[in-house]
Amino acid sequence: MNADTVYYISQLVNGLCQGAVFALLAVGYSTINGVVGMVSFSYGDVMMVSAYAAFYVYTGITANFIVSALAAVAAGFIIGFLVYKICYERFLNAPRFIIMVCTLGFSTLLSNLAQLIFGRQAKPFLNVVPGNTFTFGPVSIRTTQILIMGTAVIFAILLTLIVKKTKLGVSLRAVSQNKEAAYLMGINVKQTIMLGSCIGYAVSGACGILLAVYYQSVNTTMGSSVTLKAFTSSVLGGLTDVRLSALGGICIGVIENLGIAVSSSSFRDIFTFAFLIIVLLIRPRGFGKNTGGGMGL
Repeated sequence: MNADTVYYISQLVNGLCQGAVFALLAVGYSTINGVVGMVSFSYGDVMMVSAYAAFYVYTGITANFIVSALAAVAAGFIIGFLVYKICYERFLNAPRFIIMVCTLGFSTLLSNLAQLIFGRQAKPFLNVVPGNTFTFGPVSIRTTQILIMGTAVIFAILLTLIVKKTKLGVSLRAVSQNKEAAYLMGINVKQTIMLGSCIGYAVSGACGILLAVYYQSVNTTMGSSVTLKAFTSSVLGGLTDVRLSALGGICIGVIENLGIAVSSSSFRDIFTFAFLIIVLLIRPRGFGKNTGGGMGL
């Protein structure tokens, strides 16, 4: 096998690793879209603050990945509760653009506070996992990549079990399909929306530490591009279909890395949005037929 083939296979592995994080981002984003019925512009900045929570726990309290990951998830959950209280709770029956503007304002607030508190310089997040490399034929996979893909799969399975096997999951699916009917069936719609929002943002917290480990740093601008990638993946899945949104995230990760393999890393976003436009031109509803009538689980 020649060097070019090995290089493209390595880029494919990198794409699958990055795509696993994008897929998990899309899962959380689509969960929020499903239960709230509105896109969130604060998703990436919540992820960024959660990544900083993991960083400070890891560097200041205990150098343990699991504890740091739990700190990131907890931070995402707590900030998700604040987003619900500030941006969602009072405006659930208001015109839809009000919630969008509120989440945009909350995003700006988080971003600026983070720059004041954490500083503008990126902080190194090194030696979180051993730097071992495993070779499978011509392909080499780093421990970091295995950890990221494994963690993403575990969180996706946990979220699926919550949605499919618990009473909360039944409520989430009911509210995502029809809020009025769910209310008539005795479901506490506001509480369910709050928990769905918290869970979605908790997933963003998990993605925060995964991206920090992948890029070996945290910075206050890491959330801006992530919001666009999560939104793009969600659009490919029809905004609320969790499984197809996850597929969209994997596709974006693979296409980005294969694209920059034949061009330049500065064209990364061009490949992402070109892929989105092409898919929507062919299939205006994305990968599936669901246009917002439920979470698709």
